[in-house]
Amino acid sequence: MNLSEKITQLKKEKNAIILAHYYQIPEIQDIADYVGDSLGLSQKAAETDADIIVFAGVHFMAETAKILNPSKIVVLPDLNAGCSLADSCPPDEFEKFIKDNPGHTVITYVNCSAEVKALTDIVCTSSNALKIVESIPEDEPIIFAPDRNLGKYIMKKTGREMLLWDGSCVVHEAFCIDKLLDLYQKHPDALIIAHPESEEHILKTATYVGSTAGMINFVKEHPNDKFIVATEAGILHKMKQEVPEAELVPAPAQEDNTCACSECAYMKINTLQKLHDCLLYESPQIEVPEAIREKALIPIQRMLDLSLKV
Repeated sequence: MNLSEKITQLKKEKNAIILAHYYQIPEIQDIADYVGDSLGLSQKAAETDADIIVFAGVHFMAETAKILNPSKIVVLPDLNAGCSLADSCPPDEFEKFIKDNPGHTVITYVNCSAEVKALTDIVCTSSNALKIVESIPEDEPIIFAPDRNLGKYIMKKTGREMLLWDGSCVVHEAFCIDKLLDLYQKHPDALIIAHPESEEHILKTATYVGSTAGMINFVKEHPNDKFIVATEAGILHKMKQEVPEAELVPAPAQEDNTCACSECAYMKINTLQKLHDCLLYESPQIEVPEAIREKALIPIQRMLDLSLKV
């Protein structure tokens, strides 16, 4: 058997499910039971009846799955699969930030540690951030963390002031506006679509701004068009599968980037071999201290409940 066949057999033997993010390498996406964005992955993790969850993504995603499924085994192919955005918000510093600014409703983007989620009133993803913010009464001040770019985008869309934590994603801040405009001159018939973690000057060029799932849906609604895609390049694999007739052009990153597009080194740490091994040996496992898990579960569940409402 080849590696993919071995993984498929192991899944059946161990009653395991593989959840993969859109930014994973194509081989992992193709063998996953579900490929999605952070909201979709959280929802799948919450409803699965599998005994083992193999999370092909980064650490905070696997932590979220464990918070939702304390009795299940949650494994991550490589524990070094971190997140620059999560790293930008150390729990002790964020706790001090909240104490220094009392009276605020605390909303944190899912791209943060379990400890930060435990300090939070409600979690959000890029798919539901607008809905989450709009659910908070207008007279309640809001702290939004850790992504300042997503926070600025929400402020512009809602007209609400929020106190922003100064964090960002290095992948989405790597896009170069000059190179993007040069690329657009070569493809003037293309629609620019962008993720809200990108900087404001990138978002201003976009016809559509949304989550990874939202971007894929937008392309599906306009299948005969050409798109310049400003998010992590891993999304192109699923887009090509969903809309094979669309022409997709990855947005360019900074001059010093060795790739023409922007890739997340953390996401690309995971390999098919590592996925196989973590399922075979059921290691490395993700553990969250119970006291932290119980606190973090509350804002995650609030998000999931609100996301189900029309």
